[in-house]
This record gives sequence, structure tokens and C-alpha cells, in this order.
Amino acid sequence: MPLLNTITTPYAEAFLQVAESRKEVDKVVTQAKSLLELWNETPELSDAMASPVLEVQSKKDALEKLFAKQLTPSFLNFLKLLADRQRIGLLDSVLERLLEIYRDQRNIALATVTSASELTESQQAELLKKIQLVAGTKKLEINLKVDPNLIGGFVVSVGSKVIDASVSGQVRRLGLALAKVS
Repeated sequence: MPLLNTITTPYAEAFLQVAESRKEVDKVVTQAKSLLELWNETPELSDAMASPVLEVQSKKDALEKLFAKQLTPSFLNFLKLLADRQRIGLLDSVLERLLEIYRDQRNIALATVTSASELTESQQAELLKKIQLVAGTKKLEINLKVDPNLIGGFVVSVGSKVIDASVSGQVRRLGLALAKVS
């Protein structure tokens, strides 16, 4: 187990147990995804919370003001606990671990689809069917990303499996094939 997981796993497991006992798991998971997205998009927030210069009480007050209306009371208490324990700077890692454990417990596969442009609803539905076959499960969570550098097509990763159906991937493979021939 990587070192970071030895720190994050106990917090993630304990919080999931609390959410389970309060029958808030689905709500907490949805809130965790939103908070993780906000945390990653707002480096000022994550940097401030990780700063050893700010006092713990100041961090807890800021968390209260920012998230009291958006999060369940148990989630807010969890954030304050992380602040008390000087672990709030690791919030993104804790939430990612929480989501991993949640998916493992419910046998949900995580697929990341990176496409050259936004996928339409029908394209997403068609791709979902194909990914379910590759993943071997109907329970699937899809993370959609757009990367214009792919030129066209898409790249799908499910666990350790990667399907590269992008134009840039095809060009790269063609270049490797030509290099072998020469």
C-alpha cells in the first residue's frame, strides 16, 4: 500500500462508515465529487488549507463559512476533523480514496473517456454499452474529459485496460511501425 494510502484510507473508511450509519452514503459521495472538483479547480483554497501558517481554528471557520449550506453536517464535521489533525491539505487524496473504496464496495468500474471534442448524448450512450462489455460490469461511472490534442476519436481507460481510438494514437502507432521497417 502506498504511503499516502496508509494516511488516507483510515479517514476515508471511517467517514464512509459514519455516512453508512446515517444512511447518507449516496449524498456524501455526490458531495465528495463536487468538493473534489472545486478543490482541484481552486488552488488558492487547497493551498490555504495546506498552509502551516494558518491556524487550525481559522481553517475550521473558513470551512464552516464556505460549506455549511452545501454539505451534510457529518461531512462538515469530517472536514473539521481533518483540519484538527493537520490533514486538510490532503483532502483531495482522502476524497479520491473515499470514492475508490465506495466503488470497490459496490463493484462499480471507473472509466475515463478522453475525446477530442464533446460527445453527444447518443455517442455517450453507445460508448457506455461498449465500455460495459470491456469492464465486464453494468455498474459503471464515466469520467468525461476533452483533449483537442487527440485530433479526433477518443481514449478509454478502465482500470489497467486502455483503448486508444484517437487519431493521434493511430499516427503514433503508424510512426512506430514505420520506424521498425526502416
